[in-house]
Amino acid sequence: MKAFYGDLKLGILGGGQLGRMLIQQAINYNVTVKVLDPDREAPCRRLCNEFVVGSLSDYETVYNFGKKVDLLTIEIEKVNVDALEQLEKEGVAVYPQSRIIRLIQDKGLQKQFFKENEIPTAEFQVIASPEQLRASHIPFPYIQKLRRDGYDGKGVYKVVDESYLANAFTEPSLVERLIDFEKEIGVIVARNESGEVKTFPMVEMEFNPEANLVEFLISPSTLPFEVQMEAENIAKRIASTLNIVGILAVEMFLTKDGQILVNELAPRPHNSGHQTIEGNVVSQFEQHLRAIFDQPLGDTACLSNAIMVNILGEAGYEGPAVYQGIEKILKCHGVYVHLYGKALTKPFRKMGHVTIIDNDREKAIEKARYVQQTLKVIA
Repeated sequence: MKAFYGDLKLGILGGGQLGRMLIQQAINYNVTVKVLDPDREAPCRRLCNEFVVGSLSDYETVYNFGKKVDLLTIEIEKVNVDALEQLEKEGVAVYPQSRIIRLIQDKGLQKQFFKENEIPTAEFQVIASPEQLRASHIPFPYIQKLRRDGYDGKGVYKVVDESYLANAFTEPSLVERLIDFEKEIGVIVARNESGEVKTFPMVEMEFNPEANLVEFLISPSTLPFEVQMEAENIAKRIASTLNIVGILAVEMFLTKDGQILVNELAPRPHNSGHQTIEGNVVSQFEQHLRAIFDQPLGDTACLSNAIMVNILGEAGYEGPAVYQGIEKILKCHGVYVHLYGKALTKPFRKMGHVTIIDNDREKAIEKARYVQQTLKVIA
C-alpha cells in the first residue's frame, strides 16, 4: 500500500461529526481524504480534500466512490455492504472489513455471534413476526430491538407487559431480557492488520433517559480493577475473534451481582471515546488511523480525569443553532469545546461535545454538571 502521508487517498463513508474529528487527525498525518455523504451541508464538507454528495445505501454510488480511493473506512454502519464486498474483491482495502459491517448492521447476527463465541450477553430471542413476539419465552419486562437501522435509542422499545405488545415493532427484531444493571460501561479497542490489539481504559456512561443516548461519560473508571480488566479482556477477545482492522466500541452492562454483559458493538470511532482527544495520550481517532494504516498502535493511557458531556439540541427548538452560555463555560479552566459544524438544531440532535479535564475527579464532575446546566443549544 502507498504511504499514508504521501499519495494514498483515504475514503470515508459518512460525513458527520465522527468523520469530521477523524479528518482533524488525518490532517496532522498529511492524509488526502475524500468523503461521501447524502447531505451537502454535512459537518465534513469543508474539511476534506474532496466532498461527494450521494447515497451511502446505493450500490453504484458507494462502488464508484470506492474505486477512486486506495483505502475505505466508515463513520456510520448504514452503508451498502455489497458494494464494499465487490471493492474488496477488486483490491480496494476496506477497514473495518465488509463482513464485520454486515454482522454489526444486524443486531440478530451480532447476538448470535456473541452466543457462538461464548461472549457474555443478555438472554435473547430472534423474532420474525408479531406472532413469534407474542409466543416469546423471554419474561416481561423485556427490550425489543429492531434487527436493522436502530441507532441512538431509535428502534428500541421496552415491553413492560402484554398491553405493550399492541405498539411493538412488527419488523424483524430481537427481544432480550431486561438487565437490572448497576452501571453502563464501555471499552474502545483497536486492532491493526499486523494483529496488534490495544484497549483504551474502561469508561462509565450515563444515558439521557428521554433521548436514550450517552449524555455524560467519566474516564477513567473507579470501579474495581478486576471489573476493568475483565471488560478490557472481553473487548480484546471480540476484536481478535472478529480479526477487525480499525476501532471497535464495545458497550457493556455491569449487573448488580458484578457480571459483565456485552450490549452492542460499533465498528468505528464512537461517542464513548470522544474524551480521548484531550484525556488520553492517543485519541480514538488517531488510533483508528494508525490501525487502518497498519502502523504501531499508540499509548492509550489516561492523562487526567476526563468527563465528556454531549451537547444536544434543546427540546422545543428547531432552526439555526445558537449556543447559549458558551462564553460562561469557556471561562472555566480545563474545558474543551467541540462543535460539529451543524448549522441547524433540532431536539436531541448531537450538536457537539465538551470535555472537562481536571486532576481532581470530583471537581471535574462538578464542572461537567455546570457545563450541562449552562450550555444550551437553542434556535
